Amino acid sequence: MYTDLPEPQLWAHTSTLVEPDDLDAFWASTLAESRAHHAPPEVVPVRTPLTTVEVHDVTFRGFGGDPVRAWYRRPVGVDGPLPVVVQYVGYGGGRGEPTENLLWASSGFAHLHVDSRGQGSGWSRGDTPDPWGGGPQVPGVMTRGITDPTTYYYRRLLTDAVRAVDAARELPGVDPTRVAVTGGSQGGAMAIAAGALGIDVGAVAAHVPFLCDVERALGITDAKPFGEVVEYLRTHRGSAEQVLRTLSYVDGVALARRGTAPARFSLGMMDAVVPPSTVVAAHHAWQGPKELRVWRYNAHEGGGPLDELEAVEFVAAALG
Repeated sequence: MYTDLPEPQLWAHTSTLVEPDDLDAFWASTLAESRAHHAPPEVVPVRTPLTTVEVHDVTFRGFGGDPVRAWYRRPVGVDGPLPVVVQYVGYGGGRGEPTENLLWASSGFAHLHVDSRGQGSGWSRGDTPDPWGGGPQVPGVMTRGITDPTTYYYRRLLTDAVRAVDAARELPGVDPTRVAVTGGSQGGAMAIAAGALGIDVGAVAAHVPFLCDVERALGITDAKPFGEVVEYLRTHRGSAEQVLRTLSYVDGVALARRGTAPARFSLGMMDAVVPPSTVVAAHHAWQGPKELRVWRYNAHEGGGPLDELEAVEFVAAALG
C-alpha cells in the first residue's frame, strides 16, 4: 500500500539535507588517496559452458588499494572496443556466479559486475572482504564505523564504486570513452555516487536507489537497512547528531547535486524499504538530463526485469 507522501506533494518533494562544508574536499582527498594505490586490473579467463558470453575474473584496487573482485563479461566473437556498463549489487549480495547476470553482455555491451566488500552472504555470493574495523555496530554493514565519516563503511564502498569505473576503462576490449553505471537499491546508490564522482561517466541507471535523503527515510520507514541505524540510535542515545553528520557525506541527494550525466531513476510507489520520496529527492537534485520511471503498484522490486530492459535502451541511447 502507499505509505509515503500523497500526490502531488510527492512529486514536489525536495530534500532539506544540509551538506557538510567539506564534502567536496572529503571526496576529493578520499579518491586521490585510493588512486595513489592504482595498478592495472588483473583479468583471468573463466571456463564456463556459455557459448555466447565470455567471462573473466577481475581484481582491481578499491578504497585504500584494497583488492575488489568483479566479473567481466562480453559477447563472444566481438573484437572491437565495446561500451562498458559497470553494475553494482544490492544490500547483502555479492557478484554472484560467473554464469549469472548475462543481460548486458548478451545485449552487446562489455559488463563489469562488481562485488560488494564485506557482503555477499545474504542472497548471492561475494568474494571481497572488508579488512577495516569500525567499533560497535548493529548486525549488517549500515552502522559499521558510523561515528565518523572517515571510518564509515559507505565511504569505502562508494570509493570502490568510483574505482570500478577507473578499472573498467582499462579492461581489454573496452571503449574508455563510453562508460555507464547501473544498479538497484544499494547498487543504485553506488551508481549515483559513481556517476557523480567518477570521471566522464556517460550514463547512470539507478533503480530504486537506497541511501538518499537519509534523515527523512529514518523517520518514515523501519525496514532495514535504514532500520539498522534506528536500532543503533536506540542504544546510542546521544549519537544522533554525530551519526547524521556521517550519513550526510554519503547521502545520494548530496552526491546527486554533483551529477551531470544523463540519468534514469526508478521507484516503486509501494516501496517500504526505499520510500518513494527519497528517490524523488535524489531525482530533483540531479543536475544533468534525467528521467524518472514510476512503478505504481510495485514495492522494492520496482520494475524488476522491465527496469533492466528499459535501462539497456536508455544506456544504448545515451552512449550512442
